[in-house]
Amino acid sequence: MTERVKEIISWYESDNPGTRMNIARLLNHGRLGGTGKLVILPVDQGFEHGPARSFAPNPPGYDPEYHFQLAIDAGCNAYAAPLGFIEAGADKFLDSIPLILKLNNHDSLHDEKDPLSSVTSSVDDALRLGCVAVGFTIYPGSSAAQIMYEQLREIAKEAKSKGLAVVVWSYPRGSDISKAGETAIDVVAYAAQIAAQMGAHIIKVKLPSDHLELAEAKKAYEKYEVPIRTPAERVRHVVQSSFNNKRIVIFSGGAAKGDEEFFDEVRAIRDGGGFGSIIGRNSFQRVHEDAHKFLDTVMGIYEGKIP
Repeated sequence: MTERVKEIISWYESDNPGTRMNIARLLNHGRLGGTGKLVILPVDQGFEHGPARSFAPNPPGYDPEYHFQLAIDAGCNAYAAPLGFIEAGADKFLDSIPLILKLNNHDSLHDEKDPLSSVTSSVDDALRLGCVAVGFTIYPGSSAAQIMYEQLREIAKEAKSKGLAVVVWSYPRGSDISKAGETAIDVVAYAAQIAAQMGAHIIKVKLPSDHLELAEAKKAYEKYEVPIRTPAERVRHVVQSSFNNKRIVIFSGGAAKGDEEFFDEVRAIRDGGGFGSIIGRNSFQRVHEDAHKFLDTVMGIYEGKIP
């Protein structure tokens, strides 16, 4: 185990050896193993957005095994997906890559302003399938947020007691938050803090903009001159908001976009002290060879081999 991984593991001193070992498995696997950086392939979009929107751009993606193989070939730290996709390949790809089971999901057939995901699998499912971690989405700002916080409290407690790591997708959304506010720096930093306070080992948030959504927060940012001008400064602030850099914070790739724009975002995450990326549509919607090349560049940036 590298000194950097030992340092990160030391931040989770309240956890049992099984949980700490599984966090180490995530950090030690794949091309970035040992660096303290993570690149994770998540494929929950079939449930969240529908099959054609997710997989028609690259039809091999309809096959669950395609995503396991892509994550392995690209050297990702882990693969995350809902129950069905994990069940479809867990045996064949046993021990080939660390798995994260997404325990709740939300479909877009009824896309309400105040979302509440359904719990679609369990901690015991994760153990049965050999996963190292469970994933759970919360929507801070939703009128149903308190329900999700209480669900997460119980799931995190059970997962930790059984030696699993907890990954929290923290996505601000709700009728009192504007569309721009969903990625506002004050709101994203708040969402990261909530996930950390809920006991997340790994926190997934969106890359923030320089927009300030909340009036009282805006006063504080301006009074204390919090640096948020550049993307790297905003990343640094989000990580600082997650227990002063002592929680693993990774950033989502979002909707498919141009390569250079995406690579500039990765540079901002790297330069701002972020711990890596969780990249779905921007990778699996490409043909395998192109996706491999794309992820190779992302990892090269995190390694520092690509400026």
